[in-house]
Amino acid sequence: MVLIKHTIRLCIGLATAVIISGCMVGPDYIRPQTTAAEGTGFINAPPGWTDANDICTGGPWWQCFGDQVTADLVLLALERNTDLKAAAAKVLEAEALLAQSHGVRLPDVSYAANRRRAKVSASSFGGSGSFFSTVYSQNVNVSYIVDFFGKLRRAERAAVADLLATEADRQTLRHAIISQVVRTRIQIGTQQRLLDVARADITNRAETLRIVERRYNLGLVGPLDVYMAKENLAAARTLEPSIVERIKLAQHSLDVLIGQRPGASAQLPDRVGALGEPEPVPVGVPAALLDRRPDVRAAEMRLRAATERVGVSIAALFPDLTLSGSWGYQSGKFSMLTDPQNEVYSAIIGLAAPIFKGGQLKAQADAAKARATQAAQNYAGVVLVALREAEDALVRQQTLKDRLGHLAERLKQASQTETLARQRYMRGVEQLLVVLDTERRRRLAENELILTAGNLWNARIELFLALGGDWNIPAPDTMQSGKLRVADDEIN
Repeated sequence: MVLIKHTIRLCIGLATAVIISGCMVGPDYIRPQTTAAEGTGFINAPPGWTDANDICTGGPWWQCFGDQVTADLVLLALERNTDLKAAAAKVLEAEALLAQSHGVRLPDVSYAANRRRAKVSASSFGGSGSFFSTVYSQNVNVSYIVDFFGKLRRAERAAVADLLATEADRQTLRHAIISQVVRTRIQIGTQQRLLDVARADITNRAETLRIVERRYNLGLVGPLDVYMAKENLAAARTLEPSIVERIKLAQHSLDVLIGQRPGASAQLPDRVGALGEPEPVPVGVPAALLDRRPDVRAAEMRLRAATERVGVSIAALFPDLTLSGSWGYQSGKFSMLTDPQNEVYSAIIGLAAPIFKGGQLKAQADAAKARATQAAQNYAGVVLVALREAEDALVRQQTLKDRLGHLAERLKQASQTETLARQRYMRGVEQLLVVLDTERRRRLAENELILTAGNLWNARIELFLALGGDWNIPAPDTMQSGKLRVADDEIN
């Protein structure tokens, strides 16, 4: 018993000395320089769009649209969407893999109890025949891998980066689902406004037909005008069913997003009203996208994981030091199993080093380096795409805003022209073709104004996503478990 105590103390002392003096081989991760570091601001950012305190301080970004129905739909999607639930489960899987990587670094302790019954040849002991033997044993085994070259530590750090990348992927999906809900809501609202215009246009053209028929009955116009007015009314009526179809299909898509059977929801209680002037957005500087956007952060975490795994593959070229010990009892009689004279123990210090594997380990290290290079280039590409999307969204925001102003003026003039043409036709000084053409132009101008207003707010959604979504407000459904918080703190 004294010997095993001394042996255990020796192993512990040796392990402590090795750990203290140990080092980790392989490269340490450093965030690479990207194009996001070039310049101090976005090229296409309007003046005054740089203060992070200028926008929507009362809630998440989707509440900036000022529509409670949209906010309620988003919360339903965050709660019920099946893709988000699958992504949450994937984060839990990554947490379990991290726990597994951490457990490998800890001592392995096990207990075993055995009863062995064997037939032994007596000739082995100088006799003849054979006899049976029974041996009872129980022991506690302890094994510990001394991570002198950091293979296990780097593997755990790679698992941390994988976990953070998976969580960033979940956040990316979360923003995508939110944007789909808001886009679908805007699409339904836009189509509802187009439906109102189509129905008003049917009423307007029916009134035109009434005027034409009255003039025809008075003998002021020929039957051609009547046929043209009827065809014009029929053409207007053909638009309503297609708009109704688009509304129903969009509602089905919305039902799927919020995790319910398509067609189960009734018509939305409120329509998206007239969309006002967009408020400034906290554009900030391009470098902020590296931490704001979850897809960029996911790409960086994968690069970090690939870098750590280069160290794992290099450490595999070096020896492994294993400390193991066993203590227990062994006896031919069960009643004597715990007798002190039947005590057995052992202590082993094992060193295993690869000598020749046909270049496999070096090839594995080279492959890990190549994967890290791929991840670095992927990260640089994701940053470039993020910058492009931000600049595109800023340009589209401004151009659509300008276009909306011109379309409002166009609709005003088209409405006045239509009114004047109808009045002139009623006085008999204008042809019906002119009236029908002014009706068509007014309807086109009104439809285009409605569609452009919806596109402007879709562009606002794109800008929010391009800049990272919720950069000030914590996510209401964030699954920040203890493991994830510890992982984030450790890797940063």
